Amino acid sequence: METLKNAKIGSTVQVVKLHGEGAVKRRIMDMGITKGVDIYVRKVAPLGDPVEFTVRGYELSLRKADAEMVEVR
Repeated sequence: METLKNAKIGSTVQVVKLHGEGAVKRRIMDMGITKGVDIYVRKVAPLGDPVEFTVRGYELSLRKADAEMVEVR
């Protein structure tokens, strides 16, 4: 299973499934990350966390712990 956390910088991935429960899953969905959405991996912070993505035309930074809950292909 490939997750958003493991996606390479400069690649575009598509969301397959969201893992997690309750408020955490809802927060990720509220940010625009839903099944079928394309996500471009922009860059990683100097210390490795967070990671910056482009989702639905805007920039979004996610902690690696949250990015791990997003299954992609």
